[in-house]
Amino acid sequence: MKKQIKTTEAIFPMPVLLVATFNEDGTVDVMNAAWGTMLERDYVALNLTETHKTVQNIKARKGFVVHIADAKHVVEADYFGVVSGNQEPDKLTKAGMTYSKSDLVDAPIINELPIAIECEFVEYQSDQTGIGVIGKVVRTSVEENVMNGDKVDIDALGAIAFDSYTHGYYKVGGRVGEAFKDGLQLKK
Repeated sequence: MKKQIKTTEAIFPMPVLLVATFNEDGTVDVMNAAWGTMLERDYVALNLTETHKTVQNIKARKGFVVHIADAKHVVEADYFGVVSGNQEPDKLTKAGMTYSKSDLVDAPIINELPIAIECEFVEYQSDQTGIGVIGKVVRTSVEENVMNGDKVDIDALGAIAFDSYTHGYYKVGGRVGEAFKDGLQLKK
């Protein structure tokens, strides 16, 4: 029997995305954003309000980089979520991380994180059902040590997910099935 619980603001699990932008003075702002997804193969959506320094930077610079947070950097990922860029202008340096400037968009790529999705700003939707930031993916880069051939090795990546029910981070891993194949056995 199912028990009714309090509705939360999310569905478990949610990816932990670290969104990197440049501030007006060229320092780096990084935000922990669990509310994000792909719209299509080459478009991302980040459900963020305009009060975030990151959104202000995206609108001003027209570019941003989405990184997939990993278990190795859970402390830094959480720091990027609990400290506002409006109060701390150089969160990346405080976290002991480094960056390289993207040559495609006006945004930083965090060197220590294994996946970087470089995006051009497309639009901001702010009405009641608007999603927030929409960006077009112009390049995705992955560290070779988390690759298996030409695919990302999810277990090697050690990506983390956010659980809004317990406010915990969980490591994603352990393949349990084959998409678009396992269900076919019920089709017989």
